[in-house]
Amino acid sequence: MRYGPAVRRRKLGAQLRALRAHAGLTSGEAARLVGWHQSKVSRIETGRSGVKPADVRRLLDAYDVRDPELHELLVVLAGSDGDGRRHWWHAYRGLLPSTYSDFISLEAQADSMRTLENSVVPGLLQTPEYAREVTRAVVGGTHGGKVDTLVEVRLARQAVLRSNKPLRLSAVLDEAVLRRNVGGPEVMAGQMAWLQEAARLPHVRIQVLPFGVGAHIGVSGPFVIFSFTNRSDLDVVVLDHLTSSLYLEQKDDLQLYEAAFDSARGQALSPGDTLDFIAGLADGA
Repeated sequence: MRYGPAVRRRKLGAQLRALRAHAGLTSGEAARLVGWHQSKVSRIETGRSGVKPADVRRLLDAYDVRDPELHELLVVLAGSDGDGRRHWWHAYRGLLPSTYSDFISLEAQADSMRTLENSVVPGLLQTPEYAREVTRAVVGGTHGGKVDTLVEVRLARQAVLRSNKPLRLSAVLDEAVLRRNVGGPEVMAGQMAWLQEAARLPHVRIQVLPFGVGAHIGVSGPFVIFSFTNRSDLDVVVLDHLTSSLYLEQKDDLQLYEAAFDSARGQALSPGDTLDFIAGLADGA
């Protein structure tokens, strides 16, 4: 188990090592091609040191990697996009914990996201009013400026659901998420309406785990699984805590959490029944 930045370095390094091997090069030969010492290539491949986006591009060119999506993903793992431009969340550097920035970058590049939540509505599905109430509860009422910034970031993250190639989101919510009165009746009414609207998007799947199922795997805590098409070795599980996030990258961990999510999804209401359930709550049923 490692924290976000280390996970990114390790995943990037492992991918670069595999691409070098596929190109039939030793680390020494790769270093000579790009004009480096062999030790630099080794440090990058083992995740012991970070690597600049420009250096990733040099290595990918040296390995004759022509897949544009792979180019973009690996350069993003190094901290920027393929054109060298800064991502929107870089404007908040110094204001956001590094693990949160890591989470946002993974979210922005992932093909799909599976999330099991037992406490609050997932950030990508929150209304501005709901997000403000949740954020205020977490950081305290005396940090108005910080609340504003975090809410702004949370809402900006939701652009992944509206992009030309939107993130595929599958969310399993404990009934407690919908029953918890966050911000009062008006805020909850708006949140319920937005969940119903979001659930009708073709790339969003929302399911509710009703109280009637009793104990379920989600009672152990919420989690997120990010997946990348045809790149399962880049998949990662994120466990969120009050002051940090824990990133799990090992295959055994991924398999356990994927099985846990499938179990919860199997116990949950179908997407159609979930819409009816949310509508019933919104109507006061």
